[in-house]
Amino acid sequence: MRWQSLPLVIGFAVLALIVGSRAMLVEGQRANRAAAREAIEYQELLSGLLSLAQDAESGQRGYLLTGEKSYLEPYRRAVGAIPGQLARIDSMTAPDDQVVQQINHIKDALSQKQAELAETIALYDQGNATKALDLVRSGQGKAVMDEIRTSMDTIRRIGAAAVAARDENTDRVEAWLRIGSLAALLAIFLLGAYTIRESRRRFHEVAVAQDELVRKNIALGNEIQTREKAESQIRQMQKMEAVGQLTGGIAHDFNNMLAVIISAMNLAQRKLARGEHDIAKFIEAAIDAANRAANLTARLLAFSRQQPLAPQIVDANRLLTGMSDLIRRALGETIRIETVLAGGLWKIHADPSQIENAILNLAVNARDAMGGDGKLTIETANSHLDDSYAATHAEVAAGQYVMIAVSDTGSGMPPEIIAKAFEPFFTTKPVNKGTGLGLSQVFGFVKQSGGHVKIYSEPGEGTTIKIYLPRFFGAEEAAVPTGRGENSAPITETILVVEDDARVRASTTDALRELGYAVIDAASGQEALQKLAETPGIALLFTDIVMPVMNGRKLAEEAIARMPQLKVIFTTGFTRNAVVHNGVLDHDVHFLAKPFTIEQLAAKLRAVLDTK
Repeated sequence: MRWQSLPLVIGFAVLALIVGSRAMLVEGQRANRAAAREAIEYQELLSGLLSLAQDAESGQRGYLLTGEKSYLEPYRRAVGAIPGQLARIDSMTAPDDQVVQQINHIKDALSQKQAELAETIALYDQGNATKALDLVRSGQGKAVMDEIRTSMDTIRRIGAAAVAARDENTDRVEAWLRIGSLAALLAIFLLGAYTIRESRRRFHEVAVAQDELVRKNIALGNEIQTREKAESQIRQMQKMEAVGQLTGGIAHDFNNMLAVIISAMNLAQRKLARGEHDIAKFIEAAIDAANRAANLTARLLAFSRQQPLAPQIVDANRLLTGMSDLIRRALGETIRIETVLAGGLWKIHADPSQIENAILNLAVNARDAMGGDGKLTIETANSHLDDSYAATHAEVAAGQYVMIAVSDTGSGMPPEIIAKAFEPFFTTKPVNKGTGLGLSQVFGFVKQSGGHVKIYSEPGEGTTIKIYLPRFFGAEEAAVPTGRGENSAPITETILVVEDDARVRASTTDALRELGYAVIDAASGQEALQKLAETPGIALLFTDIVMPVMNGRKLAEEAIARMPQLKVIFTTGFTRNAVVHNGVLDHDVHFLAKPFTIEQLAAKLRAVLDTK
């Protein structure tokens, strides 16, 4: 590419040289013309000097012949002007030896002439006219004037020769200018022709390159489409594999729990049919299996980031301090526990019960990894995840976080295990020692809370799991009183139960009556509004959220518009956007997730009814 550009560069250089030479020649011609003008002006000054000398001589002659003083005026003017004229001539005299020598002769001759004129005038004024005229007739003055004229002629010849030389030089300059102009025009023509030729060649090359680029882009687009199709198929296969693993794990665990429940209920039925009443162990087994099934669905919702969270402003140090006894009971006496709490720890806005569940899950996993003997360290710290960290970790926003770390001295994990640790139903524990949902539940809760979780582990070096929850920047809200607690006052409230599933509605109303409440039930929102109008003493609306025609949220809004003092508890097995948005319960919403125990129902009712 450099050699292809070389002729073009040389052409421009030659063109620039020709243009520069032409400019220099023009400047030389201008200088010659200026010198010619100066020579003419110099000759005019010399002629003026000679005229002054002649004027002085004419005035002297007229005075001597007539005796009239008026004839001396030209003499006086000439004598006064000669010094100035000589000064101008000196300023324009070039440092040429011949010219300077002639000027000096003129100055000497003028001095002699002025002396002679002055002397004759002085003699005449003294009355010695005869001597003055004799001095004039002597020819001395004429000889001096001839000498002046001779010197001036010599200077004119020197000037004429210089002008002739300059004229000759000017002619040469003009000739070179013509030649240079023709050469410049020829160079411009050749350079233009070459440029056009090169441009056509380059345009052709560009067109060929563009065609090639278009062809390659088409080939690349086809390859990308092929690769995207292959990747889509792979993703679909991976998705189906993950769904298969998830459904397989759910089916396995639920079938085991349902097997216990069905078996226990069948045995209880048989014993009751025979008139036997020792069925407590069967009922306990069924309840335990049902509770484990409820925990399983809760963990699956946590992993899928769909569990309803009730965030509060949390001091992680205070929460961990309050959990110390629970953690010690869960880990046993053989595990040493160390807590390192940072001073000045920032507040976080998260569901405190879920934080407790996450820490307890991590502590139990650490206990199992240490085999019942080792050291567990729980640490808190203020942390900043910068842009570079966020760029290398998916779903992480740069900013300030509160870090909670759980470290153990267990066996550690290799990289391939770490990569799968958060997958549901993945576990390295022996059979009946774990469900594989603990870490997936922690992962889902942290991500749903806008945080980040990271595992640091090496085989034989233990494991550290760090939870990062976003720092809370708002004002801390005052705690709301939770009610009357263990108040044993008689229950007198009436509750309206709204549930479209008849079996769930019946079990809920039976549980409420068991707790001592007066109960009115409705199968739909429209029926509930009708009974609300018919029974003004209703204290609380206990409604399912997912119902046809009118969901629970719309029902509650209409009911509160009619009875502003009415309190509301929502319940459902799963909801996306009625009272839960982005996984967080709406403000001032009371919620009880299905399934619930009668104890959980009683506590929730009293907490809401006793709220001022």
